[in-house]
Amino acid sequence: MNALAPRGGRVGGVWMTLFGIAWLAVWTVQLTPVQLLLPLQLDTPGGPEDWITGVVWSGLILSIGGLAGVIAGPLAGMLSDRTRSRWGRRRPWAIGGTLLTAGSLLLTGTASEPVTVGAAWVGVSVGIAVLSAALTAMIADQVFAQRGAASALVSSAQAVGIVVGVGAVVLLGLGIGASYVMLAVFILIVGIGTALLLPDPLPTDLVHERSRAQARAPWRERLGALQDRNFGWVLASRLTVNLGNALGTALLLFFLLYGVGSPAASAEDDLLVLIVIYTIFVVGASLFAGSLSDRTGVRKPIVIVAALVQAASAVMILISPTFIGTAVAAAVMGAGYGAYMAVSLALATDLLPRPEHHARDLGIVNVSANLGQLLGPLLGAGLVALVGGFWLLFLVAGILSVLGGIMTVLVHHEPVRPDASSRSPRRAAR
Repeated sequence: MNALAPRGGRVGGVWMTLFGIAWLAVWTVQLTPVQLLLPLQLDTPGGPEDWITGVVWSGLILSIGGLAGVIAGPLAGMLSDRTRSRWGRRRPWAIGGTLLTAGSLLLTGTASEPVTVGAAWVGVSVGIAVLSAALTAMIADQVFAQRGAASALVSSAQAVGIVVGVGAVVLLGLGIGASYVMLAVFILIVGIGTALLLPDPLPTDLVHERSRAQARAPWRERLGALQDRNFGWVLASRLTVNLGNALGTALLLFFLLYGVGSPAASAEDDLLVLIVIYTIFVVGASLFAGSLSDRTGVRKPIVIVAALVQAASAVMILISPTFIGTAVAAAVMGAGYGAYMAVSLALATDLLPRPEHHARDLGIVNVSANLGQLLGPLLGAGLVALVGGFWLLFLVAGILSVLGGIMTVLVHHEPVRPDASSRSPRRAAR
């Protein structure tokens, strides 16, 4: 464990590898059901002509799960900040979130009615939110000079996770029940394994005393980063851009079937092709943009440009709603979204004012992204039902992406010195 501990504000390759693997498991078990398994479970409940009802059920269930995660993530982060166990602060919550996620995945796989599917999915969403809060706090706790790179692992793992999950289901020919069992086993092994291996240092005495004093302070003083205007704009931007991204991705299987007109027999294969294209560009853009922001210390302009690139992908689908047009748009969307998520998380981490609230505040940062991803299907289902097609869905996706970029313009963020020490930029200035 000591060999993995950060030194001088930097962590080693083994730490980064374990951290990336942990996030790979998180995204795989969250997004494989969202992209493939839940739509298959809920498709055409009233017969072949009843596809819009399936879209609405998918959106409703994912949004209810998202609401549960919105509540659970910051709450788990706040409790994690106050945890003082011999196992550490973050580790017990990471293991607990892993166990809840795995158990709920098994329940989701055995459910057959929309209501029972939704109830089980709430458990998955809460477990993922708890685990994500613990993992994200590790960036603020242990990483300072490589925040862009660490954040890039989070966003690139999101794209790779979709390929790993959907690819395994499609290529192995797994049924719905077997797919959920596979995901549950995967998160159990990786989630618990990485939680035990990654270091979880106790806070310094100064941070501990500040945390205790803060717990006795008036409630307005406990808001911390939530009172900060710049932090608020970053949260709003992440919510808006992720909502735009979710509109363009969450209902993709339905779009292939009923928008592009892909045959049912090949729709899953077409979906996998699009996901692979999207993944390649998410990973490449996130690693490049994260590294660039670390080297230059500049984050805000990268975030703005990335949001606008994502908006351009929605315009492409509107112009050419074909499989080829969608494939090109998937590449552009992947590039924009990958760069945006990597650097916007690093930007949010730079803005954190109090180390005693790292997990809580970054839990809220996670929520802002996850809420957009999980409200997207509900909004998207409404837009599809409203016009009986998909053009309004992609128009709104592009508008929201542009708005997210505009919100980032309002953030005041001083460039970070590339040779940052073990103090965060905001704390160093205090």
